[in-house]
Amino acid sequence: MSTPALKRVVVVGNGIAGLTAAHTLREAGFDGELTVVGDEPHPAYSRPALSKALLLDSDDLTSHTLPPASHGASELLGVRATGLDPDRRRVTLDDGTALPYDGVVLATGSRARRLSELPDEVTLRGLDDALALRRRLAKRPSVLVVGGGPLGMEIASGCLAAGCPVTLVSQGPPLAVQLGLHLAQIFTAAAREHGLTVVQGGPARIEGRPGDARVTLDDGTVLRAEVLLTAVGDLPNTEWLTGTGLVVNGAVPVDARGLARPGVAAVGDLAAFPTPQGPRRIPLWSSAIDQAKAAARALVHGDDAPPLAFQPYFWTEQFGRTLKAVGQLPAAGEPVYADGEPGSGPALMTWRHEDGSTTAVALDHRIPVPRLRRLTRAPA
Repeated sequence: MSTPALKRVVVVGNGIAGLTAAHTLREAGFDGELTVVGDEPHPAYSRPALSKALLLDSDDLTSHTLPPASHGASELLGVRATGLDPDRRRVTLDDGTALPYDGVVLATGSRARRLSELPDEVTLRGLDDALALRRRLAKRPSVLVVGGGPLGMEIASGCLAAGCPVTLVSQGPPLAVQLGLHLAQIFTAAAREHGLTVVQGGPARIEGRPGDARVTLDDGTVLRAEVLLTAVGDLPNTEWLTGTGLVVNGAVPVDARGLARPGVAAVGDLAAFPTPQGPRRIPLWSSAIDQAKAAARALVHGDDAPPLAFQPYFWTEQFGRTLKAVGQLPAAGEPVYADGEPGSGPALMTWRHEDGSTTAVALDHRIPVPRLRRLTRAPA
């Protein structure tokens, strides 16, 4: 049964989730009034490029650009949503504007988690962050990266490629929590070969002044650098939804179509989608796109829209190595090799999980993602 025709839709957030939702609304047949609100003054851009190509010391500043939006929406950029009234169906902006809607897409994403209030603690979340860091790296400063996840390792890789001496602090082996020990060891070995200094420990205290940051670890070790970068997770941007009843445990839980309630969709980093492991945030680029497509179709077609059939896809590029992964991560234990051999060049690997699912990983291997997905359906 379809929902009544929409006349006005507001998309709050102009990242990839908001952009995809706006385009999908049009593709699904919505031809009414469409407004996109974005707190950054820039058009939508590729966030994964910020910690990869954009940091490199070259004249190319186009790696983050996306094709111009074709959804024909009225774009309100450089303004922030400050409130939502689901009963009156209004979005309030920081300039006092109230936007009425019949349907709304919540796509305000997340922000970097910080370890201190010091202004010299640098985080990399938006385009302005990346451009400012790029300018600082041009002077080849010493860099201390706190955080051994994919973002921290990608930042460290970019800083090394820019000619900076880099130390990375990680609680446990870098990438082990996200990828599993087998893949983590491969990337950590590559990082050390490129000159990365890896220190395991937890930061207990951050001090210093611009150009002289000091991090004291929980074992008393003191590390110093000219630039301190932290990459220790993210926080969903849900404060503006206080009082709506939509936020649970810091995120917006949604159904399998991305709806928090009739007429209200939530997608991207702030949404908790149902998974076999329970409601979870899946802050991945591909997840934001898939969620946005499902939710936009649900706003237009209601129960006639198909639910999200999500299969995680993750990729990273660091220290001269690339990885594409389809399926659950981390991958525990040793893989089965579909192509290649341990310790020698490109490889295709699979892991079979206890729940019967399969994860397929391409390491330095050129393979279309649809073919990689097919490997997860083949017997492991």
